[in-house]
Amino acid sequence: MPLKDTFLEKDFKKNVALTDEVLRINENFDVIKREMKISEHDVVLYYIDGFVKAEMLQRLLFYFVTLNDFGDGSAEAADRFAAGVPSVEVEVTDSLDRIILSVMSGCTAFFSDGFANKALIIDARTYPARTTDEPENDRVMRGSRDGFVETLIFNTAMIRRRIRDPRLTVRYVNAGKRTRTDLALCYMADKADLKYVDELAEKLAGLETDSLVLGHQSVAESLIHDRWYNPFPKIRATERPDAAAATILEGGIILLCDNSPEAMIFPTSALDFLQETDDYYFPPLTGTYLRLLRHVIFWFTMLLTPVWYLLLMHADSLPEAWRFIIPSEPGDLPILLQLFLTEFALDGLKLASLNTPNMLSNSLSVVGGLLLGDFAVTVGWLSPDVILYMAFVGIANFTQSSYELGYAFKYLRMLTLLLTALFDYPGFIAGVLVALILVATNKTANGKKSYLYPLIPFNGRALARLVFRLKKKE
Repeated sequence: MPLKDTFLEKDFKKNVALTDEVLRINENFDVIKREMKISEHDVVLYYIDGFVKAEMLQRLLFYFVTLNDFGDGSAEAADRFAAGVPSVEVEVTDSLDRIILSVMSGCTAFFSDGFANKALIIDARTYPARTTDEPENDRVMRGSRDGFVETLIFNTAMIRRRIRDPRLTVRYVNAGKRTRTDLALCYMADKADLKYVDELAEKLAGLETDSLVLGHQSVAESLIHDRWYNPFPKIRATERPDAAAATILEGGIILLCDNSPEAMIFPTSALDFLQETDDYYFPPLTGTYLRLLRHVIFWFTMLLTPVWYLLLMHADSLPEAWRFIIPSEPGDLPILLQLFLTEFALDGLKLASLNTPNMLSNSLSVVGGLLLGDFAVTVGWLSPDVILYMAFVGIANFTQSSYELGYAFKYLRMLTLLLTALFDYPGFIAGVLVALILVATNKTANGKKSYLYPLIPFNGRALARLVFRLKKKE
């Protein structure tokens, strides 16, 4: 039933009956309704089993049984009672929607026959949470070893710990018609684009979606609906609180989603994906070397196999110094088919590794890859040259942490390879042009910022900071 404009009445029994109906007390075993009679007053508590701190709730109950006054039925009775409740967070409300959302979020709702059309929301909750270990997909050689977890309030606290400035703003948003997921926009009030913050908050609050159970990916797909054919990621994410804090201090906006251990970064351009936290934990010279190396290697992954195949198509015209690229053992299958088979085999090994128990995953991925490659060469399916080039491509994809960007380059590499095989030089040029067009026309969550910024529009200072690890000015 819709509850947005539903308010409590002055009749205590009707309020309890309506709350029972909405929470479906008789059908949900973990939704607890605690009825008590204290000093001739009827009181009722609602909470979710597993979300409440038992010790805190016991202290509250002990406090309640020592009282005699649970309200006189006036409009101000709940406010007077709330002033004495020994809890950090207590809210008085007459909105049934607010009460239901708070209970489903882990808070405790407190009704009394002396509160007229008001009720109390007491925050005595606790969430199951894992420890803040270093993210598996975003490790650093130096620096902090903590990472975001699935609990929103823990994640905001890790950012607050790093930025002790009152201008750091954490703005609450609720989205999802069924999941009612908690979101938090984090930004510096004196550096962020406040107009864009308002637009983003309005978009999030108005999302026409039932659920956001898949965390940041659900949010990203809800914010950007069209251009599904463009494989380039629209929004960058990080699991590191230090990287998120640095982004906020640079004027960026961070979106945290409850139940998701990642922070979404707004706005995002293509070159932002090739930044890594390690760049800033080393001196500027070392950080610049690592960043430039990452750029060269990663962009090279898209063109390596198409260029090699193009040269093989014109092997007769190669100079003597370049003939080493011609396979001495070409294998029984066509080179093009070998390259595509190896592309699929690499993804198959990744899937097998993901679904293998931890104690076996490393040995399976290494041994499985070696055995498959060795047997494929021995049988004659694959050429050693194909395995060499594809091994480089597979490893080079891990020079940056975004899986989406790695797969975007994979799709474009395979498309360019296919067009090269079909149309020779024009096909290769067409494949490169398709990649450039997709990058240039990719739609971001911020309509004002180009995906190719700071190249388009050109900003030399911003481009230098993305390509080189420059010393930060005070």
